[in-house]
Amino acid sequence: MPRPDLPAADELSLASPPITAERLLQTISDEYDALPRQLKRIASYISQQSERIMVDRISDIARECEVHPSAIVRFSQRFGFSGFSEMQALFRQAWTHKATPAQNYQQRIRSLIANKSQTANSGELVRECIDATLSGIERLGRELDGAAFDKAVDLIVNADDVYVVGVRRSFAVADYLVYNLQHTQKRIHLVSGIGGSYREQMRSVRANDLVIAISFVPYARETQHCLRFAQQQNANALIITDSPLSPLAKLANSVLLVNEGSALAFRSLSATLCLCQALFVAVAYRLELNVDEIHEQPGFDD
Repeated sequence: MPRPDLPAADELSLASPPITAERLLQTISDEYDALPRQLKRIASYISQQSERIMVDRISDIARECEVHPSAIVRFSQRFGFSGFSEMQALFRQAWTHKATPAQNYQQRIRSLIANKSQTANSGELVRECIDATLSGIERLGRELDGAAFDKAVDLIVNADDVYVVGVRRSFAVADYLVYNLQHTQKRIHLVSGIGGSYREQMRSVRANDLVIAISFVPYARETQHCLRFAQQQNANALIITDSPLSPLAKLANSVLLVNEGSALAFRSLSATLCLCQALFVAVAYRLELNVDEIHEQPGFDD
């Protein structure tokens, strides 16, 4: 009979906390599947927003994760810390010597929201949007996994057909990537799902084809359905997402991570578009295309 004053088995803490932020993030990833639902939300947030943890308040994280602040404390204790402050100190130590754009931006935007006595003018708001965009691009430049990027290029170059799927916010990125890849001689398909026809547009996927899926939290169900179908057909999968804890990552041959900055709850797409543009340029180089000479197909002039 378990004692009521002891934590549940799935919330027992580690014997000692990880000694670096990087090791903590890896431990969170390793332990993710065993976490309760609320702690999974917190794990996803910390994985995606690791650069913000040093300036976030416990109430900020609780609000973003839709949990009570006590859940943040339980999460910290689950990974061997006495509480949130001790875990936060690990991130502060990691980034003591580099004040990143994301941190500076987060501090300014919090101040802007909190100071209700002043009304932000349009110029201030547009600069916050620009700074949010810059923070995402800066982070992409620092954190891009070169090996995963090379694997992504290999998957595209070696694929027979390439299917690209992105839903709602991600659709614009999917369409842009398709537009670029159509300048190659490969067969490129946009899985638009128009009229709800995801199944019909995916039915021709076969082994040695590639499905490129672009999805961010909360991870569209339609995209997950397309990936599961591709897996059943033994097709390869390249995922562009925001966390190694994403449910899509488990279905991938290669995962490219990108975390956008957000201004007043509106997330940018600029870093993701930049990543897709770089992906096309790398593919074009591998296929020995002259990017400077790529033109629209003849016969389609206005």
